[in-house]
Amino acid sequence: MNWQTRVTEILNIQYPIIQGGLAYLAYSDLAAAVSNAGGLGQITAMSLEKPEQLRDEIRRVRQLTEKPFGVNFAIGQHGRSFSEFLQVAIDEEVPVISMTGGNPAPIFEQLKGTNAKTLVLVAARRQAVKAEELGADAVMVVGQEGGGHLGRDDIGTMVLIPQVVDAVSIPVIASGGIGDGRGLMAALSLGAEGIEMGTRFIATQECVHASEVYKQALVEGTETDTVVIKRTLGSPARAIANGWTEKILDIEKNNGGYEELKEYISGKANKKYIYDGAVDNGFAWAGQVMGLIRDIPTVAELLNRIILDAEQIRTKWGK
Repeated sequence: MNWQTRVTEILNIQYPIIQGGLAYLAYSDLAAAVSNAGGLGQITAMSLEKPEQLRDEIRRVRQLTEKPFGVNFAIGQHGRSFSEFLQVAIDEEVPVISMTGGNPAPIFEQLKGTNAKTLVLVAARRQAVKAEELGADAVMVVGQEGGGHLGRDDIGTMVLIPQVVDAVSIPVIASGGIGDGRGLMAALSLGAEGIEMGTRFIATQECVHASEVYKQALVEGTETDTVVIKRTLGSPARAIANGWTEKILDIEKNNGGYEELKEYISGKANKKYIYDGAVDNGFAWAGQVMGLIRDIPTVAELLNRIILDAEQIRTKWGK
């Protein structure tokens, strides 16, 4: 069946499926696998220590695939400057640049004169309108079911996507709570023209940096096994519920500020869980879609399954 949408046309991909930025996890192995399977794979830039490491990752992706891919910039991650990393992506002529968190205006300014396609992750209608004004080629819209950082308004994907579709003229990519062909078809029926998945791509064989403990937690957990932390800091984010997140929530409940929280919400604590499987000494991001995850397939198997299920739904609707 034809899966062409404005998203596939803009990004020059076969299926309207995009892999999320995934801090500390989205590197060349995963990005290339997603792109080779017909979606858009992405590298996370700001999880790397030096710009030259990003150059190495970009070049390795190109060794592994001839398909388009993207580089994701988590703006303001750890308060670091992104300009040198972005310049590497520009020099390497990366076809797609996506941005999450913070004000994307400086990225658009630096990208002037390039041919890169731009995607902006938003969690509210007003943010989507602003992204279109800045010149975004498409917006990725995440509902409160998603993993990692979310919007402050707790609006679910089913309500948020149509709102944004009605508010902008550029393509909308749905994110949050999507992990199979049913989610893809639901997103399309809401007016979106593609989907972004984060958590579901962690539980794949090519997400080689994620520990088996992390992947098994996604397989064995349910949609009720996540919690939202960092609300008191104004940056709510969804993670797997464990003893560590309980400590974070206790600090927040007792009006603890950033200084009290910083050890618990640090990148170091995140990596202890996702890399080392130290579930008692760290935390891991995950969306409610973990309630739909039952296995750890290859990326190709996952995308084939999503498309097959979606095509079966299309056929059913056609009758």
